[in-house]
Amino acid sequence: MIVDSHAHYDDEQFDADRDKVLEKVREKGVVRIVNPSSNIASAEKCLKLANEYDFLYTAVGIHPHDATEFSNEALKKLRAMSGNKKVVAVGEIGLDYHYDFSPREIQRSCFASQISLAIELKLPLIIHDREAHKDIMDIIKAEKAYTVGGVFHCFTGSVEMAREVLDLGFYIALGGAVTFKNAKKPVEVAGYVPSDRLLIETDSPYMAPVPFRGTRNDSGNLNEIIKKLAEIRNTTSEQIEEITSLNADRLFGLKLLEGDI
Repeated sequence: MIVDSHAHYDDEQFDADRDKVLEKVREKGVVRIVNPSSNIASAEKCLKLANEYDFLYTAVGIHPHDATEFSNEALKKLRAMSGNKKVVAVGEIGLDYHYDFSPREIQRSCFASQISLAIELKLPLIIHDREAHKDIMDIIKAEKAYTVGGVFHCFTGSVEMAREVLDLGFYIALGGAVTFKNAKKPVEVAGYVPSDRLLIETDSPYMAPVPFRGTRNDSGNLNEIIKKLAEIRNTTSEQIEEITSLNADRLFGLKLLEGDI
């Protein structure tokens, strides 16, 4: 009973064998997957996939890399797509000051506007935070994003940053980085996050864990992340599976939806 809280099966890396990959991950115990989008075209593809596969859910949003695409028309499209019951969040949204593919001012405006949309729709947020933590937190507070909550995906910040995130009621998702040989901060955070706020993710096809690092990632590799978290937290893999699945179901309302589809 494993839930992948963040994967990108709309990615073109899966175009040749998507069906086979998704069949394989089901055989490895993955029962639900949340597939966030990165722009309007991605959101449309994610929604199509979610309607085709009963265990796939999606989030609609514009990634900071594509923030220049954001407009009132794009907002209308996101709002319209969110009417589908397979849409469980607004995301992947946030700020990325590492690559700066979009101007920072536009990233901030795009992020704030999509927080407002999430509040309007009463949907949680899936947040991308890369080298932009102060601005992320300032916007979250200013826009009252904590009223809908959400998750900081692929968290690689410090325990101090994690404390800020947790204090505002957000979840923290850990992925392949926690298994990396020189990982320090992710390991410290993995031992710090309370059980009721921990999620797991793959960010497939990216961020494959050891021993698959450098290959195309998929949700079947969550078992490696689960084993590492169990080791760090001095518990069992079964316990990590259980708590992270319950947390994902609670945050995104997945079990409720599953019974209604």
